[in-house]
Amino acid sequence: MRETPEELTTLQALLDASLSRSTAHLRSIVVERTMTAEQLTRVLTGMCTLALSTVTAKGEPRISGADGHFLHGRWHFGTARDAAKARHLAARPAASVAHLRGEDLGVFTHGTVEILNPRDGEPAADWPDLLAYFKDFYGADAFDWDNDVVYYRLHPHWMTVYAPDVDKLIATS
Repeated sequence: MRETPEELTTLQALLDASLSRSTAHLRSIVVERTMTAEQLTRVLTGMCTLALSTVTAKGEPRISGADGHFLHGRWHFGTARDAAKARHLAARPAASVAHLRGEDLGVFTHGTVEILNPRDGEPAADWPDLLAYFKDFYGADAFDWDNDVVYYRLHPHWMTVYAPDVDKLIATS
């Protein structure tokens, strides 16, 4: 868990607000089967496979996989700089991600991406710390970190969690 108390408070407020704005149908499924921000950050460690949804120039949805890392209460993910999803996100930064673990966990997030390491421009203030984390996780020589990959942070405006057996998830994390 890398979140500060303030980040956990912000994440919990997002989870609560998102659920309160959801449809009655979704609330009937999730209300008794969700997690707190603290529980969620204990479960979402390491690399989590994401289904990432972007939109083409024609307005058509596209879904692809991405390595997701839940750090400081937000999803972070990368891709090749020349990937289709990178072009989509550069032009239309709205995105949705889902992380699913069978019937045990579903984390659904909608938001807007921030480019953490733009090719021509200043990186995010926390990029050096994030880069150190990614290099430690993948290996310092895994990529040409300045040219091959682009990393994003998803700033969520909606997030909900489905977890029918929270105790089981935490015990296996």
